Amino acid sequence: MKGVIIVAKPDDRSDNVEHLQEAVQNTVENLNEAEDYLSEHADEIGSAEQSRIEKKNENRRESIRGFRSEIKDEADYNNRS
Repeated sequence: MKGVIIVAKPDDRSDNVEHLQEAVQNTVENLNEAEDYLSEHADEIGSAEQSRIEKKNENRRESIRGFRSEIKDEADYNNRS
């Protein structure tokens, strides 16, 4: 790569909040769909499958908390800029 200059792109955080909000919305929808599925089919699925879905939903709840924390951080950053 002789003679190639690599220039870092500037940090554009202008749409981070929007992307994070979309991620929250998608994750909430997936969580709700999984909970509806469990409610409707709990007697038809095995305990291992039910546990797997419940664990995945707990991971989704954690992700939502993390996304919301990032949204707050991004909003604070944008307010300072």
